[in-house]
Amino acid sequence: MSETNPQAPQTRKTDGWLEPGPANIQVIYILYLVGFVIGISVLVGIVLAYMNRGKSEEWVETHYTWAIRTFWIGLLFGFVSALLMVVGIGFLLMLAVAIWAVVRIVIGLQAVSRREPIKNPQSWVL
Repeated sequence: MSETNPQAPQTRKTDGWLEPGPANIQVIYILYLVGFVIGISVLVGIVLAYMNRGKSEEWVETHYTWAIRTFWIGLLFGFVSALLMVVGIGFLLMLAVAIWAVVRIVIGLQAVSRREPIKNPQSWVL
């Protein structure tokens, strides 16, 4: 007869999206996209990226670097665009930053779905 211990701690199972790997980086990219509607999700994404960086396969690590750089470079470009709104050109630059971010996120999502590394994760552009 087997006895079950009702006071034994239950381990919580996830589908792997919190553990470092392809599912996690896909969640990060999706959080970045959702950030255009719900801004706080971008912060959740960057925290996940920093927490899981250095704990996965080499090709996935390129995605973490890409995602982290997308956040920080986008923040920098967004800040410069906000400053330039005073002279009017900032509105166009903000649109360009949004397009740039979406393109980088889509490139990342496509590469991770093919299980390929980002070719140049240190890039500022694409």
